[in-house]
Amino acid sequence: MTNQAATATPAAHETGPEPLPHGLGVSLPAADDRAKTEGTFPYAADLWAEGLLWAAVLRSPHPHARILSIDTSHAREMPGVRAVITHEDVPGTPLHGRGRADRPVFASEVVRHHGEPIAAVAADHPDTARMAAAAVIVEYEVLEPVTDPEQAFEAEPLHPDGNLIRHIPLRHGDPDAVGEIVVEGLYRIGRQDPAPIGAEAGLAVPRPDGGVELYIASTDPHSDRDAAAACYGLEPARVKVVVTGVPGASADREDQGFQLALGLLALKTGCPVKLTATREESFLGHAHRHPTLLRYRHHADADGMLVKVEAQILLDAGAYADTSGESLAAAVSFACGPYVVPNAFIEGWAVRTNNPPSGHVRGEGALQVCAAYEAQMDKLAKKLGTDPAELRLRNAMATGDVLPTGQTVTCPAPVAELLQAVRDYPLPALPKDTPEDEWLLPGGPEGAGEPGAVRRGVGYALGMVHMLGAEGADEVSTATVKVHDGVATVLCAAVETGQGFTTLARQIVQETLGIDEVHVAPVDTDQPPAGPSCRGRHTWVSGGAVERAAKMVRTQLLQPLAHKFGMSTELLQITDGKITSYDGVLSTTVTEAMDGKELWATAQCRPHPTEPLDEAGQGDAFVGLAFCAIRAVVDVDIELGSVRVVELALAQDVGRILNPAQLTARIEAGVTQGVGAALTENLRTARGLVRHPDLTGYALPTALDAPDIRIVKLVEERDVVAPFGAKAVSAVPVVTSPAAIASAVRAATGRPVNRLPIRPQAAVVTAQ
Repeated sequence: MTNQAATATPAAHETGPEPLPHGLGVSLPAADDRAKTEGTFPYAADLWAEGLLWAAVLRSPHPHARILSIDTSHAREMPGVRAVITHEDVPGTPLHGRGRADRPVFASEVVRHHGEPIAAVAADHPDTARMAAAAVIVEYEVLEPVTDPEQAFEAEPLHPDGNLIRHIPLRHGDPDAVGEIVVEGLYRIGRQDPAPIGAEAGLAVPRPDGGVELYIASTDPHSDRDAAAACYGLEPARVKVVVTGVPGASADREDQGFQLALGLLALKTGCPVKLTATREESFLGHAHRHPTLLRYRHHADADGMLVKVEAQILLDAGAYADTSGESLAAAVSFACGPYVVPNAFIEGWAVRTNNPPSGHVRGEGALQVCAAYEAQMDKLAKKLGTDPAELRLRNAMATGDVLPTGQTVTCPAPVAELLQAVRDYPLPALPKDTPEDEWLLPGGPEGAGEPGAVRRGVGYALGMVHMLGAEGADEVSTATVKVHDGVATVLCAAVETGQGFTTLARQIVQETLGIDEVHVAPVDTDQPPAGPSCRGRHTWVSGGAVERAAKMVRTQLLQPLAHKFGMSTELLQITDGKITSYDGVLSTTVTEAMDGKELWATAQCRPHPTEPLDEAGQGDAFVGLAFCAIRAVVDVDIELGSVRVVELALAQDVGRILNPAQLTARIEAGVTQGVGAALTENLRTARGLVRHPDLTGYALPTALDAPDIRIVKLVEERDVVAPFGAKAVSAVPVVTSPAAIASAVRAATGRPVNRLPIRPQAAVVTAQ
């Protein structure tokens, strides 16, 4: 090694302000915080273009009908109307869909759900567009809707592909195994809507080359681009999706049909066209959580050890397939929960009905079965006379155990540790121990309840979800990192939906390159694909791609210095913008080492492959798993049936904490979404017609409904196959909290509570 003097003054002699904390493990604030709080963040609903036209969509008032005729002449003749389009104006593929392309852009012969698009209008004023859409005359032959998923098996086909979307028969172990103790249950889970804070909106701008640009809040821009290009009969290169600010997303966010109609109008008129959905249209158009019917039978021995689980799971997919096949795979695979079950026999079906469409919503499939298997664990505990938490501990899964799909759990699975943490956490004070003016009766301080009718209950639940795609999905993401003049820029088509990816990308580059100023470029489809924003994908896959690209830039930066000083790059480190060698011989700044050069690198991250479930429901279908334990404390008015969630104590395995504040916020948001699924959120229908598709009839939990959320323990046991060792954190609290709340209501009332959301009559205790 040569002993040359460093080109800069040693770091120990430098003075200046203390650098701001940055890098992984720090609560770095989001770059867009200020814009969002000040109202200057660019959402699609705020966009404008010269020569703008406004769009409106005509939707079916019937859940099931045959279309006899469509007369658009009156609408076309209205002053200010520039275009009216129907199925006849779709030049390319007339079908689209997230998982399976089976949904028409516009209904042509048959309407299959309430709110299905039939025609779209572009006009020079939004009121004109709405009036013109209403002027389209559609003659229907109303048909009897199929709204009960159990009837779908025998009903006439609602779709050319039939009513059965997927059937998974899972067979694991000995079918003749029998336990000494057997409990059974029938459970129903309602239709939860993702209810984004901002309804769908978008702007389509025609291009000189005959293509179109779509400015939308897409969570999967390349998939949306490909669907649009196929619909328009164009090459994908002539369709560009530019992602605007996403006003909340806990699912796929956008109804693809909404986007397709928008682009068709822009191409037909040659003008920019804007469409902003009403809240009613938003409820009718996008996908919801699958309503689910579940039948369970649990077998256990006299000590409470599980022997066998039998279950039938029926998902109501609504009119079209969407991602129902994926949701069913999750439901069947996790039907036994994070418990050791040597014998499992599960039948799962997803079927079409004339109900609203179902699809991907955070924790899909896993939430429904969690509510059911945890209810079964409560029944077992009651029949055995065992403490519910103790029964769960006896059966808790651990690393090395085998799922009912035959896959070995190789990731950290500290299930027992999580449950022990919430069980041992001190319980909140009882109302009688608190001054009367400081505690609320169930139903609120102005409720009609009496303190004497209030019962407190404590319940437990364990939940699990899979991360990334499953069953052979090609999970890949690409990222580019550029550095110039001391500023780093990240280009990655991973959409920021509120999950914090842009903040994480900045932290990764700061950690790897020691550069404070890091910008994440806006997302569009000119960038390589990064895949959808769901299941914690971008923390793992896109974050991994950013890390690899940043490390490649780091090597480019350090190699000349290493060569100059006769050492390897592994002997150099970057900290707080300074490059130093292990022996202190070299000390310089990143800016000086750059010497005006621009460095960049592009990298991909692709996790290890998975495989589809076979004909017996067996296979290594999942890349990774995440687990959560929640203890719920509720107060129930047993006369009125009103429920107040007092506290939710949570323990979760997170792999590694990358941003403490961001992680806490994601967990709390997930828990609160679960509270909605447990108590209030259900998009109700009557014979296929959506009742009250608005935020008055659909009751979202507010800040006043959110309970005290106590994050008791976060287990940092790194998953060795995940970049940074981190796990997704937002889905598993959504999955677990409804089951925990239902368990607590059962404890307070002694009622079975076999339906979510919990209706007041389910919590009323009749006087004996």
